[in-house]
Amino acid sequence: MQDPETARVEMSPAKLSVAARGLSGFFTTVRGRIFVAFLSMSLLSGALGLYAVVAISHIGTLVNRTYDESLMSINYARATAADFAKMRAAFARRMHLHNEAETAKLNAEIADLSTTLAEDLTIAVERSQSDRAVRTAGAVQAAVSAWEEMRRTFDPATGRPDRWDALDQQASVVDNQIDLLVNYTAGDGFTFRQAARTLVAREMRVNTIAALLAIVACALVAWLLNRRITGPLAAASAAAEHIASGRLDDRIPAGGRDELGSLLRSMAAMRDNIRAMMAREVSQRRRAEALVTDALQTSREAVVVVDAAGRIALANAQAQRFFAGLGEAIEAGISLWGNAADAGPSGSSPHSDCFRALARDGDIRLADGRWLRVSRSATQQGGFIAVCSDISLLKEQEDRLTETNLRLDAALDNMSQGLCLYDAQDRLMVVNRRYSEIYGLAPGAVVPGMAAVEVMNASLLAGNHPGCDIETLLREQREAFYGGVWRTHFQELCNGRIVAIERRKTADGGFVATYEDVTERRQAEARIAFLAHHDMLTGLPNRIALGQQIEMAVAQAGRDYGFAVFAIDLDDFRPVNETLGHGVGDELLAAVANRLTACVREIDCVARLGADEFIVIQRGIDRPEDAAVLARRIIEVVGAPYSLSSHEVSVGLTIGITLAPSDGTSCDKLLKNAEVALDRGKTEARGSFRFFEPEMDARLQARRILERDLREALARESFEVYYQPIYSLDADRICGFEALLRWNHPVRGFISPAEFIPIAEELGLIVPLGEWVLRRACEEAARWPDGLKVAVNVSAVQFTSASLVNVVREALRRTGLPGRRLELEITESVLVANPGATTAILHSLKALGVRVAMDDFGTGYSSLSYLRSFPFDKIKIDQSFVRDLCIKDGTDFIVRAVIGLGASLGMTTTAEGVETEAQLAQLRAEGCDEVQGYLFSRPVPVSEVAAVIHRWNGASRAIA
Repeated sequence: MQDPETARVEMSPAKLSVAARGLSGFFTTVRGRIFVAFLSMSLLSGALGLYAVVAISHIGTLVNRTYDESLMSINYARATAADFAKMRAAFARRMHLHNEAETAKLNAEIADLSTTLAEDLTIAVERSQSDRAVRTAGAVQAAVSAWEEMRRTFDPATGRPDRWDALDQQASVVDNQIDLLVNYTAGDGFTFRQAARTLVAREMRVNTIAALLAIVACALVAWLLNRRITGPLAAASAAAEHIASGRLDDRIPAGGRDELGSLLRSMAAMRDNIRAMMAREVSQRRRAEALVTDALQTSREAVVVVDAAGRIALANAQAQRFFAGLGEAIEAGISLWGNAADAGPSGSSPHSDCFRALARDGDIRLADGRWLRVSRSATQQGGFIAVCSDISLLKEQEDRLTETNLRLDAALDNMSQGLCLYDAQDRLMVVNRRYSEIYGLAPGAVVPGMAAVEVMNASLLAGNHPGCDIETLLREQREAFYGGVWRTHFQELCNGRIVAIERRKTADGGFVATYEDVTERRQAEARIAFLAHHDMLTGLPNRIALGQQIEMAVAQAGRDYGFAVFAIDLDDFRPVNETLGHGVGDELLAAVANRLTACVREIDCVARLGADEFIVIQRGIDRPEDAAVLARRIIEVVGAPYSLSSHEVSVGLTIGITLAPSDGTSCDKLLKNAEVALDRGKTEARGSFRFFEPEMDARLQARRILERDLREALARESFEVYYQPIYSLDADRICGFEALLRWNHPVRGFISPAEFIPIAEELGLIVPLGEWVLRRACEEAARWPDGLKVAVNVSAVQFTSASLVNVVREALRRTGLPGRRLELEITESVLVANPGATTAILHSLKALGVRVAMDDFGTGYSSLSYLRSFPFDKIKIDQSFVRDLCIKDGTDFIVRAVIGLGASLGMTTTAEGVETEAQLAQLRAEGCDEVQGYLFSRPVPVSEVAAVIHRWNGASRAIA
């Protein structure tokens, strides 16, 4: 007995041989060739991509070195020069001072500068790129040390002029060495830059040549693939045409070992089967002719054979019995027409109607009331064969069944289902028109009397079942008969139509089959099932399907890897939808869905929850960096411009990311965490992504509470308007107040406007809130002395509202405040969006007498062009300039220039944020018109406005 281990060892080569043959056979198939072609293209594309990544990484390294080494070395070399210049200046000042405190201060400053010079020189050496720069740096250090030594030993009281000259000469040596160091580092940077440019040019040439070679390779593979597939397909098509036209003797190519070769061999077998079937039919016909004579003598019908001359050539025994009373009148050799001619003058004889019946086909009623059915068949010699049957009883039955059959035929032909009735021998008995329509059969292709196999074969020949043969159809029919019961069987045709086949047994052992075209019904069912789990607009999974996907991802997650849930929201979708219409908005959402799908892998999932909110599930990640990479790719791809219905549309997006299973394992928990991170991202920096952090949930709850309280406060008008005085330097008195919004929260106390104003803008509350402030400020200012004005800030959102002019007009009308006493302050952001519309609104406000001021002047990019383009009455200098006014860093020149610009344009200038007497004195000296700030008063409620006015306008002294 053979050892099992030995058997296994002996079988292994055989198994390997079978596997090798299977693998070799696969590569000879069409699928194998296509697989090899696509694999080659994928490897080629991957190689090109990898090379490009390596080249980009190398170039990035060169760029980093350019900054880290060349530029840093130059900058620190120049910083060394600046440090030494400061040291010389400080030493010069110290030599002319006799105050010990000032002298000590300058000595300390010189020591600090010496330390800084040494550090800058050290960094310049570390970042240098040549030995000459290092040697020069050493020379600089030596020269500085020598200068330091001469400076320390220098005594100004006993110093001689030649010592001064020596010290200056040594300083010149230091300067020369530092200049040489700067030149060397700059030259090294230029040399390195030239090398980097040469490398970049080489990489570009290599990438271009590789891309061209890849294109040529792709074209070659496509040509070879087309050549290997098109030839066999053309041969198969020609063979099919020959068989369809009846040319069964034409040769069919053998083909190869792939699927197309198998198709050609199957077509050759089909041709041989058709030819053999036709041969069998001819043989059967000949045997039938040989049996005719025997059949005549045993036939129950009367058979009479008449030659071309009209003489009876043959009459069977049944004919003798059928025409009883004629005797030998119908024997062979008797002329049929001669007997008819011997009739009497009336044209009648005892058997004249019988001869008349034999003279033509059809049914004839004899004088005695019997019905004869005569069937004549012409012979090759010019005669005919007449078969006579007594159909008197059949005629009576036909009369009774005719009406029933007519009704039945009408019913069958007008059925919505196809119908075939088979007998116990599987012979077709009844078939209606609808059956042929469903299967696309020509009229007469399926007729009663055909076997069930022949009916199936007719459907095959019509091309309804590509890739199937008669055995496959028979097997499907047998599988539908299970447990003695026919089950509903669904058959899909080549045109995509789906037919439901029902079979029921009949009492005679046969069966009836009905065929119903259920294509529309199945499509509707499939569509309903699809829409139950997918979004109608984008075709992406909906919330239900998303929940299932998350549950599957949770079940598949392991200890080494998990998955990420991305909550994605389009930042600028609402303006697109409102300005360009919902049609463009729908196009944009569909385009975003397509780009998101293109960004992810097949194992990932993209879903749409509604509006502009999408969810992405990224499976199989083991670190947060994987999710960050995908988030950056999504922001880049989805944020690119779109061309939609002749519109160029750009939208941004913000992403919130939560990781599973670390952040949660339930669908609701993960979606909530992702949305929390999304809200945080939209609050802090739109167009970015944020990962979920546990403390975000608490902040989100606090924000939602603040949003709720903000809505309630607006509904109850729980806000307050505080006023900060504006002081006129020309009149030395308060000339007006700026209205500032304050919110005294019942629990948290005063909340900074910087906290709740952005939330009001996001919630769409800034317009009604701004209108409330405007009405309240006008109402309260109307009760002030006539010379005092009130300034109200108008947000960018409120300014673009179409109702702004009407709101201002109505507020002035209701409160009775003159337009000249109202001043509206706007920032440069208001002017950027639509300059034409902004100009029109400003002129409408000016027509009401309202003054317009540009707030925070100088903090934007186009302030001067705005002054030229828009009708402003006042410029407000931002407090950031006023704060540094007394610091000699150039701020005073900027303020002086703005004040001079305002005076030249006939505009009032107001300085914000004045807090010290020095700032006030400087602004007065520069010719500023108005000031405001904490030096005069903090913002106060309306109840304290009178006291502020009394304090400043009631005083007899001027503010200096």
